[in-house]
Amino acid sequence: MSKFDSTRIEIVEDKTLWKGWSHLRKMSFDYTPADGDTRRISWEVFDRGHAVALLLYHPVKKTVILVRQFRIPAYLMGDRPFLLEVPAGMADGQAPDVAVTREALEETGFGIDKPQFLFSTYMSPGAVTEKIHFFFAEVTDSQKVAEGGGLDEENEDLEMVELPLAEAYAMIGRGEIVDAKTVMLLQWAALNLMASKL
Repeated sequence: MSKFDSTRIEIVEDKTLWKGWSHLRKMSFDYTPADGDTRRISWEVFDRGHAVALLLYHPVKKTVILVRQFRIPAYLMGDRPFLLEVPAGMADGQAPDVAVTREALEETGFGIDKPQFLFSTYMSPGAVTEKIHFFFAEVTDSQKVAEGGGLDEENEDLEMVELPLAEAYAMIGRGEIVDAKTVMLLQWAALNLMASKL
């Protein structure tokens, strides 16, 4: 039994502060912990919804297919803003397995059939609703059916990068891969793929 079993939350106000590509909300709620002392709390929430991420692995070449793209938050933090990442994107109302198949094709040009679901996580649950569903798929050269590179209408400018899995994993320690979802999937690969594949 947890002390939170008797905690009650009641939403009092859900106010939109800004809505564009994403949705910034101010939530006011009454929070009543186990001691019964209700308090009114206000919190800003960045509403992103469901997203997907995919580790594409070529078992013959023992490589992973990543994409490099510009990220304004990294630029604002003074870091190199062209981050190396796994293919990923918002679900946009689609089932996660459908959305991740779409993203793989748009970003890398690889057509995949049955991505393997791995796990789901909240990336920054203190302020962001984004819940990412993680997948894995093996590919062959014959599955490269389109150019990839992202969508012009979404202002995507992607560079596809194919790396040995062992090298991609080593890049985490050197600070060359800093995207959280990519780090998580590469660590999954290190734990779950046979050592011979590394």
